[in-house]
Amino acid sequence: MGILENLCGKVIVSSQAMPDEPLYKEDCMLAMMQSVINGGAAGLRVAGARDVRNAKKNFSVPVIGLTKPEKLPENWMEIVYITPTLKEVKELIKAGADIIAFDGTARKRDISVKEMIAEIHKANRLAMADISTIEEGLICAEQGADIISTTLSGYTMESLPAKNEPDFELLEKLVKETNKPVILEGRIWEPKEVKKAFELGAHSVVIGSAITRPQLITKRFINY
Repeated sequence: MGILENLCGKVIVSSQAMPDEPLYKEDCMLAMMQSVINGGAAGLRVAGARDVRNAKKNFSVPVIGLTKPEKLPENWMEIVYITPTLKEVKELIKAGADIIAFDGTARKRDISVKEMIAEIHKANRLAMADISTIEEGLICAEQGADIISTTLSGYTMESLPAKNEPDFELLEKLVKETNKPVILEGRIWEPKEVKKAFELGAHSVVIGSAITRPQLITKRFINY
């Protein structure tokens, strides 16, 4: 089966840490990836060429690759920072990512969404557009994105205010109005939310913080 078929109806785990966090160490990230795969993750979403290479070398699941800055600037809600240019796309392709995730929002950018997708397709990889609104999703689908993800809903000025739960409304609209596989990502904390996502037609679900960010998990219990 193809990559998309292998991920259909499955959970993907975002295994990431910022450079100033303890789990960013290479051996820690590898252990995290192995742990979530042992738990049943059907795919990995990882940041940076280092972790993409390690994921491809050590595991047989599909790997979604992206890049982020080492430290997010204060105006991160206003700028494109997920795989922002062709340079990062090429780095992820060289590292072996099966799917390249990029910022597909309407924010000011140095290179167009169409050019990003063309570069990804030139290397025979799948293009995953991380968007925040239905309008952005429709544009990315029209321009050739293979996958549309709700990743940035609630994290851009155009999609505020953020919900206290996954953006099921955006998911439902994307499923109805595009013919592309739609992934639900963002603010997923409960198994019942995964079940609801699939009932609404999600192709896959990406879970990150609830599994792989222990400092955020801890805060939820401390700030009860």
